[in-house]
Amino acid sequence: MTTDKTLMELAYAERADLAAFLATLAPDEWQAPSLCRKWTVKDVVAHVVSYEELSPWGLAKRFAKGRIVHANEVGVREFASLSPGELVDFLRAHLSPKGLTAAFGGMIGLVDGTVHHQDIRRALGHPRAVPAERLERILAVNVVGAFLCAGAAVRRMSTRYGGTGGAIVNVSSAAARLGSPGEYVDYAASKGAVDTMTIGLAKEVAAEGIRVNAVRPGIIDTEIHASGGEPDRAAQLGPNAPLGRAGTPAEVASAILWFCQPESSSYATAALLDLSGGR
Repeated sequence: MTTDKTLMELAYAERADLAAFLATLAPDEWQAPSLCRKWTVKDVVAHVVSYEELSPWGLAKRFAKGRIVHANEVGVREFASLSPGELVDFLRAHLSPKGLTAAFGGMIGLVDGTVHHQDIRRALGHPRAVPAERLERILAVNVVGAFLCAGAAVRRMSTRYGGTGGAIVNVSSAAARLGSPGEYVDYAASKGAVDTMTIGLAKEVAAEGIRVNAVRPGIIDTEIHASGGEPDRAAQLGPNAPLGRAGTPAEVASAILWFCQPESSSYATAALLDLSGGR
């Protein structure tokens, strides 16, 4: 099964689904705590809509006022006076992402809507069926993409085809092991597939001079959290790890580099290295 929907169309559908769900909430549910620290459900919805109709100058002022990492809180305060009904109406009037949320073809709007949809549903105990289009896209990118890249690498590295061998390092996720219940089970499943492919491919091409391994990062302090509308997510969740902090991109890069260097990892293949601070 395939889908021809664009990212913008998926973002539109995600927001429409969120608006329909919000319209069913009782007054006390709007005031219930969400999964976002210190935010109620109403605060999360205010955040989702707070970047619409925001000019570049308005965005700069918000970032300055919030010192960048607290810009989301500034936006929530700006929409605090709206009632739940008014927030739903505003969301319905802005189902198609515009401005900042339309960046990367609608990816920011899609990720932001998906993340906060779950922040609300999971906190209120309302399960959600993952749309088929979202499953198709995440499996196409994370699983099919990994297979295609690995296949191209094997054809160039394999001694069977005249190559001199080499190393393939897949970037999986700790979610493959943890499952990401109530949040990103689809993402976790896609990374579980990457783990399985890593092990299987490693055994298939070991005799052809190719080592295949994977790193599985946990909470890493990167810009991806900001693109999903949660720039302080790493700071919030990092302390929950036994090491007491989020990881850094440099730490992940060092692990990847170790797998790539034959002088340090020549006997390592089919390995899955957790970089999750002990989680």
